[in-house]
Amino acid sequence: MPRPNGSRLLHLAAAVDQEAGFDAASHIGSARLAERGGLDFVTLGDSFARPGPEALAVLARVAPATTRVGLVPTVTTTHTEPFHVQAALATLDWVSRGRAGWRIDVSTTEGEARLFGRRHALPADALWHEAGQVADVAARLWDSWEDGAEIRDEPTGRFGDRDRLHRVDFEGDTFSVRGPSIVPRPPQGHPVRVVDATDRHARRTAARYADVALIRATDPAQAGAVRDLLHAAAVGHGRNPDELRVLAALTVDLGAGERVAEPGWGSALFARERELGGGGGNGPRGPLYRGGPVDLAELIAAWHGTGAVDGFHLTPVEPSRDLERLVNGTVVLLQHRGLFRTFYPGSTLREHLGLARPANRYAETGGAS
Repeated sequence: MPRPNGSRLLHLAAAVDQEAGFDAASHIGSARLAERGGLDFVTLGDSFARPGPEALAVLARVAPATTRVGLVPTVTTTHTEPFHVQAALATLDWVSRGRAGWRIDVSTTEGEARLFGRRHALPADALWHEAGQVADVAARLWDSWEDGAEIRDEPTGRFGDRDRLHRVDFEGDTFSVRGPSIVPRPPQGHPVRVVDATDRHARRTAARYADVALIRATDPAQAGAVRDLLHAAAVGHGRNPDELRVLAALTVDLGAGERVAEPGWGSALFARERELGGGGGNGPRGPLYRGGPVDLAELIAAWHGTGAVDGFHLTPVEPSRDLERLVNGTVVLLQHRGLFRTFYPGSTLREHLGLARPANRYAETGGAS
C-alpha cells in the first residue's frame, strides 16, 4: 500500500522523442531545456519496427552539448549482440562523464525478426528472459575491468593491467560471451538500467536487474500496489528494494487550460488486471494528463506525497510546447514548494537518483562469479 514519502526526493524524467527527428539540434535543445529544469534524465525511444535515427548515437551527440542531465536511450536486446550493446553504453557513459542510462526493450514482431533473418520472433516471456541475461552479462562486462586497470604507460606500451582484467565466461540460452570488455569500466560502474515494467514478463526483469522501473497506473493506490509487487520481487532476488526507483509513466498534453487528468485515450485502458499481472504486449499509451502545468504539479505532488511512486516519467504529446511548459511551469511550481531540486547536487545520473556506484564483483572476489 502507498506510504508517506517523508523526505524522499522526487525524481522527474522526460521523453525527448521528435517527429521525424533526424536533426540532432532539436534533441540537443530539448535535453538542454530538461537540464535547465533539473530533471534527472531524458529518454529517447528506439525500435526496429519504425524508421528513425539510432537513439544511442543521437544521445552520444547530445552528451557534449549538456553537462548534468542523464541520457537514456532505448536499446533492444533482441537481434543485437550483448557484447556490442554493453560496449556502446559504456562508451556513452564515458563521453557523458557518467550520465548514461539504458532503457532495456525487446523486439516482438516477425517483421523485426525478418530484418535480421537469423531467427523467428519469440514469445514475450522468452524475450524478456533473454533481456535479463543480457542485462546480467552487461554488468559483468562492465566489471571485467577493475577500477584503475587502465594504465596508459607510453614508455612501456602497456595500456592495461592484465591482472585487473577478467574474463566473464557467460553462457546464456541464446548467446555466450567470454570477455573481458574492450571498454574500461564506466565512470558510474554500471550505467543506469531502466525497464518499462508494464508487461508482467518485463516486470520480472525489472525487479531483478533494473535501477529504475516505469509503471503505468491511474491512481496512487494502483501505483502503490505495483510498486509493492516490484519491491517484493526485488527482495526475492536478494536485492535491497530501496535500490529500485519506481516512476509513474504519464503522457502529458499541456496545451489545454487547467483541468483534471484523464485516465487514457479512448477509454480507461489501464485495467487493474493488466497492471497487476495480466495481459501481454507493450501496454496502452496512457494514462494521459490533459490540462495545465499547475494541476500537473498538484497531481505529481499528491502522488509522490502518498509514497506510491518515487517520481514521474513524462512523455509530451507535443514535444517542444509541452516540455517547455513542463520545465517553466510545473517544475518551477514544484521547486517553489520545496519538492524538487533547484540544482544538481552531483554530476552523474546515479547521483541524481540517489543510487550508489556498484562495487566491482571481480575486485571483491578476486575472480569470476
